[in-house]
Amino acid sequence: MGGRLLVIMVFVVGLLAAGLGVPLALTYAAATQQNLFTERFADTVYFASRSERPLTEADTTSLEQELRRWDELYRDAVLVFDARGEQLVVSSRIPAPALSESGRARVALAVARQPSEPYPLLMPWDDRPLVLAEPVLDDTELRGVVVTISSTAAVRAEELRVWSLVAAAALLALALGVLVALPVVRWILRPVRRLDEGTGRVAAAVLAGARPEPVSDGSGPPELRRLSASFDEMAEKVAQAHSAQRAFVADASHQLRNPLTALRLRLSNLDGHVDAAATDDHVAALEEVERLSTLLDGLLALARAERAAPLVEVDVDAGVDDRIEAWRPLAEHCGLTLRRAGPRGLRATGPAGVVETVLDALLDNAVKFSPDGGTITVSTAATAAHVEVAVRDTGPGLAADELERATDRFWRSPGQINTDGSGLGLAIVSRTVELGGGELTLELPAGGGLQVVARLPPGPDRSQQGGSAPVQSE
Repeated sequence: MGGRLLVIMVFVVGLLAAGLGVPLALTYAAATQQNLFTERFADTVYFASRSERPLTEADTTSLEQELRRWDELYRDAVLVFDARGEQLVVSSRIPAPALSESGRARVALAVARQPSEPYPLLMPWDDRPLVLAEPVLDDTELRGVVVTISSTAAVRAEELRVWSLVAAAALLALALGVLVALPVVRWILRPVRRLDEGTGRVAAAVLAGARPEPVSDGSGPPELRRLSASFDEMAEKVAQAHSAQRAFVADASHQLRNPLTALRLRLSNLDGHVDAAATDDHVAALEEVERLSTLLDGLLALARAERAAPLVEVDVDAGVDDRIEAWRPLAEHCGLTLRRAGPRGLRATGPAGVVETVLDALLDNAVKFSPDGGTITVSTAATAAHVEVAVRDTGPGLAADELERATDRFWRSPGQINTDGSGLGLAIVSRTVELGGGELTLELPAGGGLQVVARLPPGPDRSQQGGSAPVQSE
């Protein structure tokens, strides 16, 4: 935007310079050319009057001497023709002058007893000479024609000098305009630039539960200062609303745990004391309590995930090995094979425990949805921009149009509606990875199943990434 404003201001200054400089240059050129025409026209008239007697008496000796002195002094050619158009006298500078088509036309006008007309504006690159013709009259009788041929080099050089000065003045005006416009543009756009830079800081502060840093510093035009102040007020209110919402979720989830635990104990104490006809209802009530407890745990985990944590260097191998060992007994109990694949020696950047948090949620889903005899593969990889931790199962997977919605809160696939869970696992993982500067993607690999890939920023030392050979273990 600053560049566009600067271009507009420079364009306006350029138009102003051109609007003043071009007419000035053209006016000066026309005036200089008119002065030359006037002087040479007066000289032509003078020679016409001086040629009347020599042409009448048919003695041009004195006229030839005068023309030679004129040629030596001014370096301009003078030709004298008789009434029949035959050349009689010529200055010594041009022994055999040849008139151009326009010069012959002016001679024809002079024979017709008409004066020479002014020339149109000569450009600096137009090197044609100035040709003027004047009839020589004895009363009303035509005796001959006098033609002067004058160089326009001096006039064109003067025009070029003046035009160069005008162009230099225009460039100087543009340079001064740029120098003046730069601080003005910076002053105008400073609030906009602070707004642009502050948007990211405000978003990060709101997600972290901190007070956003104000973007208004009292500089810039009044309209933009008011806009910055309104933005700060809006950011403060958004931060307060977000903090209140997060606090409410955490507090409500925490406060509900105590009565829920008491309810579970009371229902458990009723075991064996319930009428046979109400046994199924008693079991269903216990299941609903467990489901509600799982939901509250998920809400607490989500509230913690929403709170931005400091980023640290993460040992990917340690987190992957720890979670595989923790989930291996359950996987084997369910008839599943848990494998590890990919290179070792990877280090990433993210919140503390991010690898464990990601794998707990992804392995929970993989064990839950993989059929007996299936395989779950935990793999790692390193790319130019990310360190990847992926979990692939051999379950039913998802429909292609369900992949984008799978990370929404409380979303459940229509085909998995009866499966235990709160629908918050992938939402928590996605939010945790995003706060670490990464991304979570869901893929449908060839061969069926679902693959969830968490991409995290690499660790500080990329030279050691992926230094070990790839491994596959069960």
